[in-house]
Amino acid sequence: MKTKKTPVTKDPKANPSAEAKSKHAPGSGVEGEGSYTATHRYNAGLKESMQRGDSDALAQEAKEALDGPEGEELRKAEAEGKRGAPRMGT
Repeated sequence: MKTKKTPVTKDPKANPSAEAKSKHAPGSGVEGEGSYTATHRYNAGLKESMQRGDSDALAQEAKEALDGPEGEELRKAEAEGKRGAPRMGT
């Protein structure tokens, strides 16, 4: 049994992803608001980490880093990350 393929159209209203892709030059590497490449890399890394089962060792390593000489720098970086990127015009 053959499955029907949904036709791809260039009409942005019929295919919202076509509109997102059309805003960037072809071959520019820009994927728009949601990066499928980054998501794929994240998911692959997460899966690999889970298969290795080394989360307890990594957690211990992170705790030691926070308790060690670089702890202050790590806490500052965490706070900066939580503040988010600076906004233009504010």
